[in-house]
Amino acid sequence: MSQLLLVEDEPRLVASLSDGLRTAGHTVEHAGTGRRALELAASRPYDLMILDIGLPDQEGFTVLRRLRSTGSDLPVLILTARTSAEDTVRGFERGADDYMPKPFSFDELLARIRLRARREPDYVEPPTIEVGRCELDPVARTLLFEGDHVTLSPREFQLAHLLMSRGGDVVTRAEALDHVWGSASADNVLDVYIRYLRSRLGADAIETVRGVGYRFVG
Repeated sequence: MSQLLLVEDEPRLVASLSDGLRTAGHTVEHAGTGRRALELAASRPYDLMILDIGLPDQEGFTVLRRLRSTGSDLPVLILTARTSAEDTVRGFERGADDYMPKPFSFDELLARIRLRARREPDYVEPPTIEVGRCELDPVARTLLFEGDHVTLSPREFQLAHLLMSRGGDVVTRAEALDHVWGSASADNVLDVYIRYLRSRLGADAIETVRGVGYRFVG
């Protein structure tokens, strides 16, 4: 799991987030000010910074700008109640990797952490992924169903790869949208592509987990 730096000054949120993230298997360190966040980021190898904007000593935007000015490529997920388009654009322009509004879904936060956090340096993607009747080769970009080659569009392949790589775990709708389309605005398109995959791999190949997302069963 990931080494996370949580930059937040609201004690109740710090406590609940830290407990939840640790329960999910992550390691969490906390900074209550921008200055402390920069000190920790410079001294320890984190996989992701979760950054609030309304800090007591300086704005999170300033923290982000100073972090990037050092050459750091540490992934940063902004978690804030400031949700205007202007603030969102400002965050991305300062170098944020993701921007998530409060209040938020904890399951969606976990999904975004999985997507944005650095992978371990020794991570090697397996040459093939086998789930049920399906075998996917991410290098050759091929998918076999019951031994027969299935022709998929690039988007279909990307979605199938994401679902199959989870080994039966649920992929949230938000994660699928962000991973394949990079935007929550494609919500209706996701349903269409799930139907495409089911038409090629069988109606029972992808299970709908109501209110959450999808699980690939093959």
